[in-house]
Order: sequence, then C-alpha cells, then structure tokens
Amino acid sequence: MSRAAELVTGTRLRLARQARGLSQQQLAGMAKVTRQAVSAVESGQSDPSLRVALALAQALGMTVDELFGAEGAIPAVTASLAGPAREPQRVTLAPVADSFVALPLAGPTVSRAGFLPAGGMVTGPAGAGEPGQVRVHPIGPPKPTLVAAGCDPALPLLAEPLSLLDPPVGFSWWPCASREALRLARAGLVHVAGVHLSGQPGASKEPGQLAPGQLAEGQLAEGGEVIGFSAWREGLVLRQAEAGRVTGLGDIIEARLRLVNREPGAEARSVLDRELANLGIAGEQVPGYETRATGHLQVAEAVATGLADAGVASEPAALAYGLAFLPLAAERFDLVIPASQWASREVQALVKVLSSRWLLDQLGSLPGYDPSPCGQHVSLS
Repeated sequence: MSRAAELVTGTRLRLARQARGLSQQQLAGMAKVTRQAVSAVESGQSDPSLRVALALAQALGMTVDELFGAEGAIPAVTASLAGPAREPQRVTLAPVADSFVALPLAGPTVSRAGFLPAGGMVTGPAGAGEPGQVRVHPIGPPKPTLVAAGCDPALPLLAEPLSLLDPPVGFSWWPCASREALRLARAGLVHVAGVHLSGQPGASKEPGQLAPGQLAEGQLAEGGEVIGFSAWREGLVLRQAEAGRVTGLGDIIEARLRLVNREPGAEARSVLDRELANLGIAGEQVPGYETRATGHLQVAEAVATGLADAGVASEPAALAYGLAFLPLAAERFDLVIPASQWASREVQALVKVLSSRWLLDQLGSLPGYDPSPCGQHVSLS
C-alpha cells in the first residue's frame, strides 16, 4: 500500500470510529485486536492485515471495501472556522457536538500558548554538597520522556508520533539557542540538542556558527551522532506595511526602525551580527539590539504586535504571522545525540519516529520548511 493510501485509510478508520462515538480502546475490544493496532492504522504507521481489516470492518458495521477500499481522496467536511479565512491555511480540525470546528494554526495559535501539564513540583534544594540539585514532588509517576533542547519550533511535532509508540514515550522541549542546547547535552540534562552546524567539515565558520569539529573539541567531548531534522531560510521579518520601502538591513538602520534581537549564541543573532559587520555598523548603535527574544516565533510575534519593527527569524515564523520576509541565509537544523544517550529507550524512539510518514507530512505542511533532511545521518568526518 502506498504512503498516501495508508494515510487515507487511517483517516477513514478514525472518522468511522468517531462517528460511532467509540474510543480506540472500545473499538479494539469489539474487534478483539489491540489498541496499538488501531492506533497504528489510524496514524498511517502501518496498513492492517487481512484479519485485522475484517475484524475492524465487522465491528464498525461496514464492509472491508468501504473501510479500506481503493485509494481516493478523503471527502471534505463542513467546519466552522474560528478566525479569519486564508487560503491555503493550516488548521486543527476537531469534531464538536454534531459538527466540525477548524482552528487556524497561525499567529499565536501556531504554538501551544496555554499551560502545559507539570510532572512535579520543586520543594527545595536537595541538600548540602549537591549544588544544582533540587527535590521534586512528582505529580503522578514519572514516565519515559524524550528531552530535547533547541530553537526549532517544529520540535513539538515529535510529541504525537512518540505518544503512539508501544509503549509510549513522552516529549519535553526546552527552547534555546544552539550553544545552550549543546551545553545542556554536555551536562547530561537533555537527550538531544538541536543545533545549526556549518555546512561542511573544515569549511570557514561564520561568527556564532558551530563547526562539526566542535562536537569533539569541548562542545561534546564524548562524541555522538548527528541526525537531520529540517531546513529553512533565515532573514529579516517585518510588517507588510514596511516591506515596500525596505530592501535590506541598511534601509532598516537608515529609517531608525526598532529591531528585536535573539539571545547570544542564537544563529539568528549571528546572522544579524554578520550583516551589521558588512555594513560597518556596531550593534550598540541600533535601536533594540540589546533586546532578547527566545525563539523564531517570539521574534515574529514581537514584530506582528508592534513591539518591534523588524528582526531576524526563520521564514516559517514570518509566514505563520503573515509578515514580509527578506532572506539572508539558508539554514539546516540538526539533532546532536551524545554517545552516552544513543542506546537509551528515548533516543531509539526518536530515531524511529524521525522517519514516520506523519512527521514528514507535518513538516512538509509548514510553509517555508524543507523536511528532506529529517532522519538523515550527518557525517562529521
């Protein structure tokens, strides 16, 4: 079965199940199959065997052909759009009562802006002689969780396929710049560090960029594996009203527009510093240079809400907020896995889901993202 057919099959099964008000566990019980088997088919991770297909169709009161028939487009549904209409537009589609609601994934709603569930509460320091250690009272039993650090706001997409594994693995993301992500990995505080590596081993390194050799020269002394995740363009983001009179950073400086900057060690800050150096301008002369936004989406949000006039961020962030974009550099975002973490259950789960069809399709659905590096091992020799 083709990739597209499996995705169509999975969506058809999920819609049929939801239309009958059944959970995955309830359907699995009726069909006498495992919940994991239902989940794998619905997520497009596998196609059902003949036995499973017959059992699921019978439990839903359908024929196998109706449920898993010839490949074709999923019928469109009518949904109430909770926000302004744009085409094309990424949305979350959710059944509410007897209809569907489409929630636009743009601007602030492109990320999870609400409270996240906590795994525990810090109750105090661990004790004398244990600097940096704290006592935590768990809220529920701790569970296997992949901990990743890095600046790519697409990293939380890993949570869904990790949750569908048997047994499932949780996901926790610490947004930060490349250098901080590597520091956390070196300290054993994360399983994986998301970084921007310079293009080729031995190539000249721009200020702030991480050369592959640095992984073995103090940044990650134990060595490790590097796997690709995504690629995008980095550049100036600004409101559409300013786009007509701005062709580059020089115009922004001349017009005394206010910038929003990233934290030291961020690749976007390095790109800005390089452009300023080319113009012979010191950062201290630029309004807003000392500001520190903690991510691409935060830079775009600051510009969109008028807190700043321009900044350096990824093209996907600019598009998510409907901003103008002037490209300055092409970037790759790779995942560095310390050697000590490679055999862990969490990292092996990550390696498995990096090639999942669902993740690749989600990355591909994000305007401005190039998912082609995802899952590719990067040579550092």
